Amino acid sequence: MTAVSNHHVTKSIRPNILEMAGYAPGEQPQAGKFIKLNTNENPYPPSPRVVQAIREAAESSLIRYPDATATCFRQRAAEVLGVDPDWILCGNGSDDILTILTRAFVGEGELLRLPYPSYVLYKTLGNLQGARSEEVPFQNDWTLPDTFAAPSEGLKLAFLPNPNSPSGTVINHDDLRRLAAQMPCPLLIDEAYVDFADADCLALVREFEHVMVSRTLSKSYALAGLRFGFLVAQPTLIQQLVKVKDSYNCDALAIAGATAAIDDQEWLRENRQKVIATRQRLHQALEQLGFSVIPSQANFLWCTHPAVPLEPVYQQLKSNRILVRYMKYPQWSDGIRISVGTDDQIDALLALLPTLM
Repeated sequence: MTAVSNHHVTKSIRPNILEMAGYAPGEQPQAGKFIKLNTNENPYPPSPRVVQAIREAAESSLIRYPDATATCFRQRAAEVLGVDPDWILCGNGSDDILTILTRAFVGEGELLRLPYPSYVLYKTLGNLQGARSEEVPFQNDWTLPDTFAAPSEGLKLAFLPNPNSPSGTVINHDDLRRLAAQMPCPLLIDEAYVDFADADCLALVREFEHVMVSRTLSKSYALAGLRFGFLVAQPTLIQQLVKVKDSYNCDALAIAGATAAIDDQEWLRENRQKVIATRQRLHQALEQLGFSVIPSQANFLWCTHPAVPLEPVYQQLKSNRILVRYMKYPQWSDGIRISVGTDDQIDALLALLPTLM
């Protein structure tokens, strides 16, 4: 029997997969010590209750399949958020939630609408479906034009991060409600960073059947390594989306840790205060160095500079073992996104930056 060559096997992959670039995560160095301010992780350890819950689950739960719908998490999260448990769908990080939604709503050749610039994974998920992506640019003040809610042939789903990345900006509630009311398709409001913001959009989920909100425990709960996120939507939608998710998409340790995390709201309040205080201090210091800094409602700052090229600054920071995220967008100025670290980490960054300017 003649073996099929690798060349022929590759040609069997769907054309849209061959053509796409694939999502490129931020740098995650596996060796050496870095100050990591590039992927918006929380710089502080999670609630001690999380570690204890994972330890207990490891001793008792690993021989069985996990609860397929993460019931214990949904029950506790429902109490915290003021909804019923059947309004919540859990996922392997909020990226899993985004994947479920794209698979459920957007077919091959259909249209996914996104703001620009925003989270680059959105477009990748559309590519995986063989779908078309329409990017609607933010206006200069980081608001969205009315065209974001305009009808378009084949439009099946819109993603809207709020707060946005890389800008850290939010669409105010009145404008967002107006967009939601006009949207001709389901709207997912991605609230990955909302615990660092002044307000959330859960009221819109209660008001509009086609509006959904996604959350993650990676940022505000310091659980990026655990991979746990969830969706809040009306039960008629949740019932359909459950069909699309992987059978056991959240493992037993993640469910136990996530439940313990969302149960410790006092830890969240204290952590939020620390991160916001450091964010404010970093903002002021960067402006004193000549950066243009957008006021942020997330756990990072987006910085541009009117005179200094920023890619060399990023490279020199990296050579000094400080990682930030350099990002360059067509039709927008390039910039660096700096995650809010501990005060010691930010002090190290601010001590080095003036020597690079």
